[in-house]
Amino acid sequence: MTFISFTKSICRRASSLLIIVALTLTCSAFAEESEFDFGLRDIQQRWAVANYRVNGKEQKEAFEALMADSRAFSESNPNRAEALVWQGIVASTYAGVKGPFGAMSLANEARDALHKAEAMNPSVLDGSVYTSLGALYYKVPGGIIGFGDKEKARDYLQKALALNPGGIDPNFFYGELMFELKDYQHAHDYLVRAEQASPRAGRAVADEGRKGEIASLLARVDKKLR
Repeated sequence: MTFISFTKSICRRASSLLIIVALTLTCSAFAEESEFDFGLRDIQQRWAVANYRVNGKEQKEAFEALMADSRAFSESNPNRAEALVWQGIVASTYAGVKGPFGAMSLANEARDALHKAEAMNPSVLDGSVYTSLGALYYKVPGGIIGFGDKEKARDYLQKALALNPGGIDPNFFYGELMFELKDYQHAHDYLVRAEQASPRAGRAVADEGRKGEIASLLARVDKKLR
């Protein structure tokens, strides 16, 4: 073998080794990201089923299990704002399902998780931090009972709409807030936008449930506008 042939052989082997190393690193990174995405999608889909497909004792049990898993998920992914957002969403929804005993502690947990997510990445998940904070601040009682504040709710939801103007959730919750504030025309306008929102990939159950809420509230708004 000549020196030139020997050199070419070494180069080919080195090149092949580099390709294998690069592929290994790429596959490892992809697997890690896919594991997180799978965990997040599991929480999202279980939330939709618990919120829209079951009720009564079964619903409470579903949310209790989901609450534990969403906490563990965010603890396992401390640098991912998405996990904190969904811990907040699960906690805030569970607070409404659980009733007066323990509801405020869940609402406080939701608020704290969402504010942590906001500090990390306020635009994560198309502004879901602001959507969730807005809904939380107008649903929780104010005064000496809780931290509810409709002006803060309005500000958060407007930030959510700035990031995701065509989204089903920010438009629905802003429309619901406008209904509570007796601004029925704006409530109608935002609910119609929510109704016309594009379907979300992998969120069919959540979209179906939300569309039902939109239709129900629109019917109430239309009665007020007659």
